[in-house]
Amino acid sequence: MLRCKGVVVKVASDTQHRFSKRVKEQITLVEGHGVEGDAHAGQYARHRFFARRWPRLRNLRQVHLIPVELFAELRQEGHAVGPGDLGENVATAGLNLEYLPLGTKLHLGESAVVELTGLRTPCGLIDRFQRGLKRKMVRSQTDLPKFRCGVLGIVVVGGKIRPGDAIRADTPSQPCSPLPAL
Repeated sequence: MLRCKGVVVKVASDTQHRFSKRVKEQITLVEGHGVEGDAHAGQYARHRFFARRWPRLRNLRQVHLIPVELFAELRQEGHAVGPGDLGENVATAGLNLEYLPLGTKLHLGESAVVELTGLRTPCGLIDRFQRGLKRKMVRSQTDLPKFRCGVLGIVVVGGKIRPGDAIRADTPSQPCSPLPAL
């Protein structure tokens, strides 16, 4: 098992299905449910596309995490993007989230644990948010994770998360699989 460390930079949630989420002082993760009060929380898929087609599909997208390092890269490429803008619940620093294997457990703050379930695929609405942004979120190199929109996970232990909280990533024992696109 490999352990790496990072930090929570910002947290966000929204009760509505909007593209961006509002930055908060703290969020509460609820075991098996997601972010308390967030439109994407629930035992079953809440993403509009999946919820319509498969209403009893297990929700593997309870929490969305993005590294803040991505925002800096996007600014260099001409896009003004910050915490909450891409619909993430947790903005992190110090972790290469997309490179962590499937099943990695992120220990956030004092008690919360999120198990990674997949890579976030870029939404079709991303170009409405900022023109040309979707193209920047897809990589053509085959040796890198295809998408750089952050990662998704499920809450296995609940708890409160605030900016400044430590994150510890515990990767599963071998063999490891890369995160699938969700």
